Amino acid sequence: MNIVDRFLKYVSFDTQSADETGKTPSTDKQWELARYLKEELEQMGLQEVVLDENGYLYATLPANTDEAVPTIGFIAHMDTSPDCSGREVQPRIVRAYDGSDVVLDAEAGIVTSPTLLGADDKAGIAEIVQAMAYLLEHPEIKHGRIRVAFNPDEEIGLGAHKFNVDLFGCEWAYTMDGGELGEMEFENFNAAAAKVDITGVSVHPGYAKNKMINAAGVAAEFAAMMPEAETPQHTAEYEGFYHLIGMEGNVERASLTYIIRDHDRTKFEARKAFVEKVGELLREKYGADVVKVSVSDQYYNMREKIEPVMHVVDIATEAMHAVGVTPRVRAIRGGTDGAQLSFKGLPCPNIFAGGLNFHGPHEFLPIPSLEKASEVVVKICELTAARKA
Repeated sequence: MNIVDRFLKYVSFDTQSADETGKTPSTDKQWELARYLKEELEQMGLQEVVLDENGYLYATLPANTDEAVPTIGFIAHMDTSPDCSGREVQPRIVRAYDGSDVVLDAEAGIVTSPTLLGADDKAGIAEIVQAMAYLLEHPEIKHGRIRVAFNPDEEIGLGAHKFNVDLFGCEWAYTMDGGELGEMEFENFNAAAAKVDITGVSVHPGYAKNKMINAAGVAAEFAAMMPEAETPQHTAEYEGFYHLIGMEGNVERASLTYIIRDHDRTKFEARKAFVEKVGELLREKYGADVVKVSVSDQYYNMREKIEPVMHVVDIATEAMHAVGVTPRVRAIRGGTDGAQLSFKGLPCPNIFAGGLNFHGPHEFLPIPSLEKASEVVVKICELTAARKA
């Protein structure tokens, strides 16, 4: 089976994850792809194929050399974003593309470029599986023990939470979950969530002077005290932000939900402290029990875990050059499973999977990028062994 056919098969599975179901995988339909992949890997000849009780799939391509080569891994996620339906995906392959618009749905007015829906991250799965198949077919390419893993629920931030790093047993790994051709990332945001709960005092408006505390009004005041220019729509590159993602309330109760992001750890800590300070100022104004601020860390910048082992990045960079891809190292304005895995003891940069316009009906995947990503996986395996030979 070629890589395009693999990808087309994978996107036929609806694997949308869902927030707040309280289970892993978050949706039962993710199991269908997991079971299919388990059977496929077994039939290919991979060993130690394990699908655990949480929907995490692990497998091994044994070493074909007697040299002492590090065990490395490749990881992709099976779920697709809750933002756009993954049901009954109808991929279109546009051959000899001439640069003009492609009408996907004339009635809905959806027009885009050549389209293969589900690239995030079924492209990564296809690239890894195809690379393992290629290595099995070409024993002349020497490599060490290679581990692969496919996990659920990355799109809702839970992909690494139940990933068994000890079972995976790698010195380092790569997530195949980046964007366009050549992208490689080993820096990401430090991330936290802030919840602001406000308790007001409801009094008949005709008799409210010096008595009422309007919780919705206090919430609006809190939001107005946040730096206007330090929001996602006003920042780029290494600039951090505060992002108000939810606000609701009435006179008696109100709440705001923020996410806080910054690449720099010192600035990140200062941002969290600022949110707490705003809450403190409003408590001084309205009363100690009116405003409660809860801040919780979500993940950290993997750079601090990758810098001591930069050969991991060097090998990937060399592999890209070797297959004719120009590396484009950049910082992620977001997070990846690799960030959380790096802090669980598995250094894990992120490599391009090739797709663009993720999380919506305009998502597309250039087939040459899909193929090059798989070539990069093969070359990383080969170079890792060559460095130890």
